[in-house]
Amino acid sequence: MDYELKIYPHIGGYGRYNRLVVIFSWFPNFAVMLNLFCDIFYTLIPDSFHCRPDPQLLPSAFLLSNYSRQGFLNFSIPWVNGTGLSHCELFKYPRNLSDFSENVPRERVSCTRGWDYVHAAGLQSNYVTEWNLVCRDYWKIPLQHICFMTGWILGYILLGTLCDWLGRRRAFLFSVSLSSLLGVAVCVSNSAVVFLLLRLSQGAMLAGVFVSSYIARLEVCDPPHRLMVAMVSGFFAVCAELLLPGIAVLCHDWPVLQAVATLPLLLLLSYWCCASVFPESPRWLLATAQIHQAKQSLQEFSTRNGVCPRDEIFPGETLLSEIDVAYGEDCQPKYHSVLELRQTRVIWRNCLILSFTLFIGTGIQYCFTRNLHSYSTNFYFSYFLRVVTGALACIFLCLSVNHFGRRGILLLSAIITGLSSLLLLALTQYLRGGLVLVLSVVGLLSSQALAMLSAFFASEVMPTVVRGGCLGLVLAAGCVGMAASSLMELQNNSGYFLHHVIFASFAVLSVLCIMLLPESKRKSLPDSLKDGESQRRPPLFLSRGDRDTLPLLCARPSASEYNPDNYSRLVSATRRMLNTDTVPYKIAVPAHPPLLSAVQNGGLGQENRALKEEI
Repeated sequence: MDYELKIYPHIGGYGRYNRLVVIFSWFPNFAVMLNLFCDIFYTLIPDSFHCRPDPQLLPSAFLLSNYSRQGFLNFSIPWVNGTGLSHCELFKYPRNLSDFSENVPRERVSCTRGWDYVHAAGLQSNYVTEWNLVCRDYWKIPLQHICFMTGWILGYILLGTLCDWLGRRRAFLFSVSLSSLLGVAVCVSNSAVVFLLLRLSQGAMLAGVFVSSYIARLEVCDPPHRLMVAMVSGFFAVCAELLLPGIAVLCHDWPVLQAVATLPLLLLLSYWCCASVFPESPRWLLATAQIHQAKQSLQEFSTRNGVCPRDEIFPGETLLSEIDVAYGEDCQPKYHSVLELRQTRVIWRNCLILSFTLFIGTGIQYCFTRNLHSYSTNFYFSYFLRVVTGALACIFLCLSVNHFGRRGILLLSAIITGLSSLLLLALTQYLRGGLVLVLSVVGLLSSQALAMLSAFFASEVMPTVVRGGCLGLVLAAGCVGMAASSLMELQNNSGYFLHHVIFASFAVLSVLCIMLLPESKRKSLPDSLKDGESQRRPPLFLSRGDRDTLPLLCARPSASEYNPDNYSRLVSATRRMLNTDTVPYKIAVPAHPPLLSAVQNGGLGQENRALKEEI
């Protein structure tokens, strides 16, 4: 059954209850993004730090009272031209030295008593300063980010599949419960290894919260409102990013910031008690043939939307009767997984293309943000500029996608991203700093729009029965792109140029791939694998205005005027009327035998015919 045409209008459409469910599905996005972007402050290296002076390395005759603090630091720590005091080395003097001039014999050794840090942005202590992850242990910082992204990748794939097996609500509650528990455990981490493992596990659960709420939000909307609802959730993410620096300043220490970020997740546990604010998706229940639960869900939506189904001949039975006829009385639930994509062609192709575009959109952002760092070393400059471009990307998608279509704007975003990247590759050394900044901002904006639209597009073209697993695969590819930047930092940015060349080439290649995607603007969501395989790929250019109303799914014209839906409705209603005791009338059966038997009646009939012949 076509959900948008035959079911959605009968339960109130995009009524007040649907709007309430959508509003409560936005709050998990805020909580998830708050925990995601906390990682920036946890792993931020302070702008200035140096070895803590060790008196054991100084001459025995050295008197600290004879030197100022800066003079003492200059005497104890080597000076590196262009960067100031050395980050990783100390001077070691002979113990019996009495001449303290600059030409005395001395050697350089590694830090022996830790480091002194200038406070990182927002926090006075973080993951780096807590366990001194600098110099020889610097590699643990990008490793932590890679592990965190690995957790998100595993969570998207596993918990996305869980959404297709257990449902959106159960997967959401499971993910929220474990992510809250792991968030509290991170606050009491006593070593870098424990912190890393706990953040990996929490990342997996946060991915489950995000993908389950994203799908549930989409499946209660009608086609005209899907884009706006998805983009508003993006604005919730922007709000979380904007508030995070201020929260970090107020918290001072990373355990306090982690506790504050975990608080919204703990508040989401109230969804256990209030099932009405995050119900199970009736679309998924119908797509998986869970008829009894689907009927209850549809009745709840119609009641809370203020639609009274009792104004018909048979109270509230028409829609439910059609469902019975369409699915049968002995229909068993059927669950699907992403492994079944091996038997598909169109769905698998769409999944690969959108995974590729999302991978490019997230991975190439590192190339643009690195140019921002070269323009200004201030952490807040690049941070807020990235947040502002994210907000502008959301506004751009809100204004353009419903007018020009998903595929057209995705193609435009890929073209601008590729051109900006190629221009920066070829002309950076010949352009002024302002032009480099403009190209970097434009590329960052278009790449963020490319990433957001790829995720939204994937959620629309993937069938309901495997939407969780397919969207999880697409989002996992985006996390791989985010982890690619940490791989560059793990190698001290030695492969940055190659990284930029590869992603710029991928951005140009994606332009050709996007042309193979269908258009889902104002179209019904596919529910079954068959629906997903029947999606059309309309022409991008030279299309007439009336072509925009073509269905996303191929529909065969009826060969005659016979409408099986009307006939099934009549048969179902008649059957229910005859099976009930409250029918308007019944055929009465005589309680006594007739006065004349059948034989007598036959004899009387023969006599009458004989009389008529004589007359």
